[in-house]
Amino acid sequence: MDSLDLKGRWNILKGKVKQQYADLTDDDLLYVEGKEDELYGKLQKKTGKTREEVQTWLRDLDK
Repeated sequence: MDSLDLKGRWNILKGKVKQQYADLTDDDLLYVEGKEDELYGKLQKKTGKTREEVQTWLRDLDK
């Protein structure tokens, strides 16, 4: 998921992510433009997924 896709849909996706991983905080899910790598890193650390798995997971949630 590229940064434009992520930026435009993040508020919707954030709710779906929280449903699957309730231990993620708002700080973990804070989207800051230009810091997508940091967001992916936090998601990787909390979920135990690789970056590619996180990106695929977010794409699947967006369907």
